[in-house]
Amino acid sequence: MNNHFTDLVLKSTSAKSLFKIETIQSLWSGYGEILRYGLKGSEFNSVVIKHVRLPTEKNHPRGWNTDLSHKRKIKSYHVEIAWYQQWSRLCSSSCRVPRCLAVESKNNEMFILLEDLDNAGFPLRHSQVSDKEIKACLSWLANFHAIFMNQKPDSLWEIGTYWHLDTRPDELQALQDKKLKQSAAAIDLKLQQSPFQTFVHGDAKLANFCFAKDGKSVAAVDFQYIGGGCGMKDVAYFIGSCLDEKQCQQQETELLDYYFKVLKQALALHHKTINPGEVEQDWRALYPVAWTDFHRFIKGWSPGHWKINSYSERIAREVTSQLTHQK
Repeated sequence: MNNHFTDLVLKSTSAKSLFKIETIQSLWSGYGEILRYGLKGSEFNSVVIKHVRLPTEKNHPRGWNTDLSHKRKIKSYHVEIAWYQQWSRLCSSSCRVPRCLAVESKNNEMFILLEDLDNAGFPLRHSQVSDKEIKACLSWLANFHAIFMNQKPDSLWEIGTYWHLDTRPDELQALQDKKLKQSAAAIDLKLQQSPFQTFVHGDAKLANFCFAKDGKSVAAVDFQYIGGGCGMKDVAYFIGSCLDEKQCQQQETELLDYYFKVLKQALALHHKTINPGEVEQDWRALYPVAWTDFHRFIKGWSPGHWKINSYSERIAREVTSQLTHQK
């Protein structure tokens, strides 16, 4: 980290000195890294730094090294900065996000300074989760979707999620499933035509949730693909990120019931003029459509991916068949 960014950290935290604790992870395709730094003489014991450095060579782990891919990633980091500058403060304790302490873009680098969620009471990351922990994440999503219902995603992605059709023409071209390929635009339109649009996190996988020790509350990170959309995109993607096909089949109704129960409460709190029952009726019907939308992407992006299973294939067949009959 250069002297300019070191000075920015010290000034933003009123720290006297800082020291590197660890590299938390490298950013996708070699675009930088996420770091944890310790501080002395500050109210913060440590901070997390997302430091983006644009690479001279593109190195996508699955070979998608195109100019479009590069531009999409660059925009995603600008979107994340806009999120923290303009929107993140609207989140409540029911959809906790890290407090942003500073942001800056300079030359080919971008810098986001965040509170360390480990010290804020969310020190745990899980690769497997209990029912209680799944519901904590669904509660986060429900509250998040309620808070941003009907907001215009200014400076964010007009349509959120990293797999959105308009931003993934190469993956659509590579898709071998002809029926799914032919239905892709109709699937996307169906989701866009929902009268209830909110902000979607856009990458709400299990790995992007930080858990409290009791498992009852969570915070979320990684807002590169936040934008407008139907909340079912986040819900379907999240459930698919932590359950296998048998669990998805068995728990689908229970988990959706729980999500809509929390959403109803949150909408009543934040949007007294919106009828939660109408939102549920519209969105519940769009859950399989949102699932199929991501399935379309993953089949084109990585045809051998573990998420391509019999449950997803069945849902996709039902959705595409329904859309065909509606023409």
